[in-house]
Amino acid sequence: MSREKAELPLKCAQESVLAVGELVENITENSNENIIEALEKRREEARLGGGQRRIDTQHSKGKLTARERLDVLLDPGSFEEYDMFVAQRCTDFGMADQEIPGDGVVTGWGTINGRMTYVFSQDFTVFGGSLSETHARKICKILDLAVQNGAPIIGLNDSGGARIQEGVDSLGGYAEVFWRNVQASGAVPQISVIMGPCAGGAVYSPAMTDFIYMVRDTSYMFVTGPDVVKTVTNEIVTAEELGGAGTHTQKSSVADAAFDNDIEALLEVRRLFDYLPLSAREKAPVMAMNDEPARQEMSLDTLIPANANTPYDMMEVITKLADEGEFLEIQRAHAGNIIIGFMRLDGQSVGVVANQPMVLAGCLDINSSKKAARFVRFCDAFNIPLLTLVDVPGFLPGTAQEYGGIIKHGAKLLFAYAEATVPKVTLITRKAYGGAYDVMASKHIRADVNYAWPSAEIAVMGAKGATEIIYRSELGDADKIAKRTADYEARFANPFVAAERGFIDDVIMPHNSRKRLIRAFSTLKDKKATGPVKKHNNIPL
Repeated sequence: MSREKAELPLKCAQESVLAVGELVENITENSNENIIEALEKRREEARLGGGQRRIDTQHSKGKLTARERLDVLLDPGSFEEYDMFVAQRCTDFGMADQEIPGDGVVTGWGTINGRMTYVFSQDFTVFGGSLSETHARKICKILDLAVQNGAPIIGLNDSGGARIQEGVDSLGGYAEVFWRNVQASGAVPQISVIMGPCAGGAVYSPAMTDFIYMVRDTSYMFVTGPDVVKTVTNEIVTAEELGGAGTHTQKSSVADAAFDNDIEALLEVRRLFDYLPLSAREKAPVMAMNDEPARQEMSLDTLIPANANTPYDMMEVITKLADEGEFLEIQRAHAGNIIIGFMRLDGQSVGVVANQPMVLAGCLDINSSKKAARFVRFCDAFNIPLLTLVDVPGFLPGTAQEYGGIIKHGAKLLFAYAEATVPKVTLITRKAYGGAYDVMASKHIRADVNYAWPSAEIAVMGAKGATEIIYRSELGDADKIAKRTADYEARFANPFVAAERGFIDDVIMPHNSRKRLIRAFSTLKDKKATGPVKKHNNIPL
């Protein structure tokens, strides 16, 4: 047999192998193309949510879609989505034929100005954003990851409530979310934005978060809606009156701020986020600011009126002390007699609590005490130093306050300050009377540095009231009472008695306040303070 004939079978075998290889390669290429096409098709379906018609309806109401909201909230290109293809598993009431990828909530993580946050955004175009078992599981996964990895959680709420077709499974899903909100509390900041309806059990998850923002005219929060209220109590009320943004920012204080549209609300969340640490493991953020730490504000020297009963705007003090005059106020529409919010001093994020003489003369009452107490506790939980600006004539008198429990509510603020271990600096600008002086971060409840302006008056009460009590027997003699009042003023209508006893660390000139406050916080940056061993305290709720 010739050599050529001998090699023929081998050559045929090789050609067969090559042919099979080419066939397999072609099949693999086609298969990969099919998988990629299928993947892209499924992604497109998921991105459409409930479909274009429902998206158009969402837009017609002035609302963005769940994904569009995340585009505004997060840095461009930073969003990483989880569980895009998760679908509901209910088979009752015809639900077996209604599987929509994502099941009504978009979840994942992204960044805001380069800092990480976990997010979920409910999609009203899918079953009205209603919460199912799988919908809840997606949110729970994000909450667990946020706590585990030490990053804030931001929830964009737009939901019709529990998915009725799932019954108790949906209720169980809510409870799982609630439990995680409690575990996350004080561990990572939690921010809720109400961007549509939020009713029934759905309201309790946002209620346990640290901040709630709402959108005017399109967002609502209530435990029972207008129809139920009418049936049970015969009250006729609109959804806006019952649970709109105005109601919850002004009356109930459930919400911290309200904005005109989705975009404005989301941009304000970005602004708030910049003041907060990522978790309780970290200190408050420091940002480079274009402002001189030793800047003097000469106008502060003449800000306090000569007449002690004449009001002035404490906001002017705050903005003149703050870096670049920037202040982020929280709960502006509620309890205006006290101001709370965030500013920066030499780049350091600082929480501010300040009496406002323009409203109720700056008195503490039920609403202002609750408002400030919760804010103080938030700042303490997340290592944000506290600046307290004091001009308080006392607690607001009256039967409404006493019947409403001012004793217990006032104690909340006292308790919050006393338990706080973050750096605490206090500046008394004018009045600091009675028990309210003690409550407003006095040296006695362990504020670290206490300053006063020369205009400060630290006493049990105002000179006139004190004189009329001490010299009650002389009330018929106007000249004597006038002299006694002048004597009392000379003795107590100044900061020096308190300074002599060490209750005030220094009496400073108003124009130097910014410099002195920055230096005070600088000395406290490594403060360490611990209390007695306990499971937890029992704040007077």
